[in-house]
Amino acid sequence: MNGAADVPAVGGFTGFSGSAQSMSLIAFSTVATVTLLLCVMTGPDHDDLDEFYTGYGSLSPLRNGLAIAGDYISAATVLGTGGVIALCGYDGVVLALSTALSLMLLMFLLAEPLRNAGRFTMGDALARRLPGRSVRITACAVTIAALLPLMLVQLAGTGQLMAFILGFSNASLKTGCVMGLGALMIAYAAIGGMKGTALIQILKIVMLVGSGAVVAVLILHRFDWDPGALFAAASRQSGAGPAFLRSGLQFGTGPRSRLDMIASELTVVLGGGVLPHITMRMYTASSARQVRRSMSWAVSIVALFVLVITVVGFGATALVGRSVIAGADPQGNTAYLLGSRAAFGTDVSTAETFLFTMVTTAIFLTLLASVAGMMLACANSLAHDVFAARVQEMPARREMTLARVSALAIGVPTILLATLVQHHSLQPLVTLSFCLGASAIAPALVYGLFWRRYTRCGLLSTLIGGSLTVLLLMPGTNLVSGSPVSAFPHADFNWFPFTTTGIVSIPAGFLFGWLGTVASGRTEAEQQRRQYEAVEGWILAGAVRKRD
Repeated sequence: MNGAADVPAVGGFTGFSGSAQSMSLIAFSTVATVTLLLCVMTGPDHDDLDEFYTGYGSLSPLRNGLAIAGDYISAATVLGTGGVIALCGYDGVVLALSTALSLMLLMFLLAEPLRNAGRFTMGDALARRLPGRSVRITACAVTIAALLPLMLVQLAGTGQLMAFILGFSNASLKTGCVMGLGALMIAYAAIGGMKGTALIQILKIVMLVGSGAVVAVLILHRFDWDPGALFAAASRQSGAGPAFLRSGLQFGTGPRSRLDMIASELTVVLGGGVLPHITMRMYTASSARQVRRSMSWAVSIVALFVLVITVVGFGATALVGRSVIAGADPQGNTAYLLGSRAAFGTDVSTAETFLFTMVTTAIFLTLLASVAGMMLACANSLAHDVFAARVQEMPARREMTLARVSALAIGVPTILLATLVQHHSLQPLVTLSFCLGASAIAPALVYGLFWRRYTRCGLLSTLIGGSLTVLLLMPGTNLVSGSPVSAFPHADFNWFPFTTTGIVSIPAGFLFGWLGTVASGRTEAEQQRRQYEAVEGWILAGAVRKRD
């Protein structure tokens, strides 16, 4: 993203005013202070693991649903998906709908079994019927591998966001923002635990959806409440004409392009809802009924936000122009901000400046909350699945200390890596996380929760084989090299002709699990079938609630 001064004037839009920048800076500082105080005030006791890992399941279904939606809607969703809508029209809307569909799939297929089988982490759910330290260590490694790229995107985006809104372009200042805010996010995860980060997620989603809804209403008002007029104006301003409202602008219209689009959407649908920072929220519900109600709220809120981001994305193109959006950032990550600012018109009053400050603060809080939730999921897995699993009866106080130290151990390298990648295209990192979720985590959860003959060898084959397939194929995609908007635009080692690895890695993940189970032999598979049948009732229906 470039600084605000680099945004050309189109239709009266000349960037962000000094008053808006000042109010945004004050709001950012206030939010950072208040949220940190919330974490301190709601932080768990030193010897209460259930409070740290799950918040005692004390959140009501509405609040838990808000927290789940807050974790699910990351800055990559707000800025990235909004940008795709603004630049690619129809294809961006399909991406947004795929995002909502992924959470619906989690709700109907996996939410209750996950809650019944697990306790604190994804490793708990997988090791419930397939115990073993190798399972827990591998689950932890995949958790970190899947969430680290997303954390880098959010952290690097924080510096770019503040530079864009506050109007500075000095690289050292951007790096300072990344490091300072990264330290704040470590504090959120280490001090607040599950309950503290849940409160931040609730605050974030209320501000994000509320401010976004106001912007969407203002945009529709500008077009006399006629969505058709909004879409027509966006089509005219896109430079692509009617193609803006048809499939093909993002991926192309050839047979291979269609296949690329289907593979990309399937990756989002299968990978988005199973990422560990989302699934860990299933353990905060006190019963299966609470999980269902929480997920119903979460899906409704995400669906509402999909409508909001669609209106704002099309509004950005209609009011600002696709060329300006692409000029500010080739991936369109500034579209949501540009659309929000343009919705207020050229004569901006104090009230409208305040509303725009609410929008920017909501996005800023989204960046903070998203990384805090992901960092907590990684720290919990490292402490609980790797370190605590080595000791038969580790004292709760010691495990709590390990979890907090783990947050520091995860956070510091993440901050350093974020300062290195902030000047590159971050889209490959977002795609990498979703590919790992769809190709390794989703097959492991589906097999582990529903396949009676699934063995430990099959589980390890799924997690390791699916992950390695993604890691081997991703460097060859066109997101990494071979195009002007790739991570390395001046290089070309693009040999895999698709945007995501899903077309190969998703089937490979399921295949590796099947092959590993077959290789275990009939005796092992039959033994696992008997063990699964002994716990099938409480995994699938919660007939028995068993805790470690």
